[in-house]
Parts: sequence; structure tokens; C-alpha cells
Amino acid sequence: MSKNILSSDVEIKGTLKFSNDLIIDGKIDGEVSSDGDLTIGENARIKGDVNTRSVTVFGKVTGNITVIDRCELKQNAELIGDIKAGKLAIEEGATFMGSSAVGAAASKQGSSFGSGSSSSSDKASSGSANK
Repeated sequence: MSKNILSSDVEIKGTLKFSNDLIIDGKIDGEVSSDGDLTIGENARIKGDVNTRSVTVFGKVTGNITVIDRCELKQNAELIGDIKAGKLAIEEGATFMGSSAVGAAASKQGSSFGSGSSSSSDKASSGSANK
């Protein structure tokens, strides 16, 4: 199975839906949804919510991320928004400003970010929020 790529010269306004895997290195202004895996490249800028099976973020996201499986914020990633994920990993140097709901509670529909949430307004430290 090959991965689909939206290169850095691509700009989309509206809802982006895809199957399987996608690498975004361009600009998206709108919602991204899929039952597949998403990689947000270091040049990518997303303004809108992301709803996928799993996501790896190298670039910048302004919006909420909801994933069934795993959310990874890599070293220079920037997320301004909330996370709901089965598993969450934040590398040293990543910026995360928002709330997180991780584990079984996150997979329940209608779960609130208020309980068991963590937030960071500065550079996140190394480590994983869920083992």
C-alpha cells in the first residue's frame, strides 16, 4: 500500500477526507478526517480539526485532534488545541497548548476534556503521557 502525499505547494480550503494513509506537507484550512493514518509534515500548517485513526505531527496544527489509536507530537511540532487519543507521545521540544484526554476515557463519545486533562503552555518535556 502506498502513501498519498500533498506536497508543500498544495493549499486546500474545505474538508479533506481520505482512506488509507496520507502525508500532508502543505496548508489545509478546514477539517481533515479519515479512518487511516495521517502524517503532518514539518512544512504543513493545518487550521481545523483532525479526526483520524492515528496522527504523527511534525508541523503546526491549530485545532483539535481526535484519534482512535496514537497521537505523536514530534520535536518541532506545534499544537494549539485539544487532544483525544488512545495513546499520546510528546517529544522534547514540541509545543502543546491545550487539554488532553488519553486512554479508554478518550475513546468514549462525549467525554469531557475537564477530567484527567493536562495542559502545557510552554515547551513540553520528553516522555509519553501513556505507557
